[in-house]
This record gives sequence, structure tokens and C-alpha cells, in this order.
Amino acid sequence: MDIALSRDPLSAWRIRPGELPVIAGPCSAESRDQLMRTASGLAACKIHVLRAGIWKPRTRPGAFEGMGTQALAWLKDAGRSIGKPVTVEVASAEHVRDALEHEIDMLWIGARTTANPIVVTSIAEALRGVDIPVMVKNPINPDIGLWLGALERFANAGICRLAAIHRGFSTENTGKYRNEPIWRIPLELKRRLPALPLICDPSHITGSADLLLAVAQNALDLLFDGLMIETHCDPSAALSDAQQQITPAQLSALLGRLARRDPSNGSDEYRAQVSSLRHELDEIDDSLIRLLASRMATARKIARVQKRNNVAMYQPDRWKETLRNRSREGEEQGLDRTFMMQLYELIHEEALRQKEDAK
Repeated sequence: MDIALSRDPLSAWRIRPGELPVIAGPCSAESRDQLMRTASGLAACKIHVLRAGIWKPRTRPGAFEGMGTQALAWLKDAGRSIGKPVTVEVASAEHVRDALEHEIDMLWIGARTTANPIVVTSIAEALRGVDIPVMVKNPINPDIGLWLGALERFANAGICRLAAIHRGFSTENTGKYRNEPIWRIPLELKRRLPALPLICDPSHITGSADLLLAVAQNALDLLFDGLMIETHCDPSAALSDAQQQITPAQLSALLGRLARRDPSNGSDEYRAQVSSLRHELDEIDDSLIRLLASRMATARKIARVQKRNNVAMYQPDRWKETLRNRSREGEEQGLDRTFMMQLYELIHEEALRQKEDAK
């Protein structure tokens, strides 16, 4: 895939060598005082960009939908007060015009917007000819095509300072997270676009301040390039997403506990240990493939018996029992329940396909 990217997409972040790029600020801009107080608290933190939601797309009417255009001046003043660039979410060409008029330093595209190619195109066209960094959040549903398509639309409009933000996905499997991380999708995006900076938004993944550290550390372990964390001067009084926001002091403590891992280690001992363990993994994978092939062969045998006896191929009660039992057995072996359900849904889908082909 050919997307022209700037050699330094994060140049506007003013990052010193060795620093972890961090965007922080409240979910929503609620008042000038709230933004100034939050910015003042963040001045002592190692952050690089101040964020705030100005226009808030809400699922249900009646929820706080942001303070609108007037808050752009508040955010800009708050950023100036601590010498940091500022960023806002835009969801329309009109939002783009307002943000540019107020000299907002960079923009991000929200998950709901990324999922709508028509709206993304209108925003990209509104930015044609403008040299401004744009960060694109993943779509709500786990569809890498939509994410790539949005990035391509901005690239086609001449935006070359692009970054991606991983904020998790809405799925049927509700676990401990507000939005499932499904890490394989952002990692596949990075594989296809290795020069694209990848930012993790653990606030929206977790939906809970208690889980932020673990998800942020996992993102760094997966070699993400930076973090976006919602930070509020008084989270308990926040008008939106209060449970996932933390204070500037809590952010400072969290950042202090994070460890950045080396992509590799050159010691002979490390290479020998990893080589041995990878060989062990390869042998296990070989066994898994043989077992899966054997399982599918048995599924085809069952299909032949069902056809001879005029019995429906899909047996819902049997499938429910299988899913319930295998998920429980997986949990007993220390495997995540959601993982087990997703795994067996894939196995079941392939088994049904194999049964269709059985003669």
C-alpha cells in the first residue's frame, strides 16, 4: 500500500530524544477554568500535546455534547499557557474550518467518523492544501479496511503528517474492557504501513482508570509509538466519561511506572533462550494444525452421516453446549473466556464450511 507519509509525522509534538510521546487532557472542554486548571496540572507532566473534546458525538440525545466552537479559544489559550500544541476531534468540514480559524495545531478523527467514508472524504477535502497533522482513530467495529480507507483518503488529499490511534473496538463479547483491544488489528496496520506512527488510547479501551496502566504498558510492549490518555483536573465532576479520566498527578505517576522495552537484545544468552522457546512453539503449532485437520475430518464424517439420515447440518443445541463447555475448560486452563469463544466460533465456521463440501 502506497501512502505518502512525512519523514517526521510527529514533528509538531516537540519530542526530545528518548521521550515517550503523550497526548493528555480532558474528554471534554467544559469551561475555560477547567481547561486552564487541567493544563496547569499537566505542566509538570511529561506530555507533548494538550487535547480536549469540543464537539462530542453521543450515543443518546440529552448527554453532554460539548461546548462547541467557543471552547476552541479556551483550549488554545490553555495550550499556550504551558507551551504545548493542542488537538481536537473534528467530525465535519465545518469543524475543520472552525479549528483552522482558531489555529488548532493538529486534528483527530473519531471512531464514529472513521467508519463513514462519505464524512471522511468531506473532512479530507476541507483540509486539502493544509499542512496539519491528522490522527485517525480506528472505526468502532473491527474492520481494518475502514481504518486504511480513512488514512488513504487523507493521503489522497495531500495530508502527509498522519498517525493512527488505537482506541479499541465494540464487539459482542463484553469483557473487562469498554472496547476490546483486539491487538492484532493495529499490529497488522503497522505491518502494512511501518512508517505510520501508532498511538494507543487506553482510556477508551478500558473505560476505567484502574486498568489504564496495564493497557498502556501492553501497548508499549507491542512497540506503540505513543499514548493518548484522558486527564481532568477533577474527574469525579467530569461531564463525560468520568470513570476513565485521571488527574494530572495520577498521570504523572502512571507515566513514571511505564517501562519502554527494547525491540531486541543482542546478547548470546537472550538469542539462545528465545531460539529454544520458539522451537518449542513451532512444535506446538505443528501439533495444533494436525489436531485441527483431524477435527475437520471428523466434522466431514458427521456431515455424511447427517446427509444419509436427512438430518440438518447445523445443530444449535449441540453448538451451544460445545461453546459453553470449551469456554469453561479454557478458563480452567488459564485461558481468557472471550478468546476461547472467538476461537471456537472460527473453528465452528470452518467446520460448517467443511461439512458443506463433504460428499
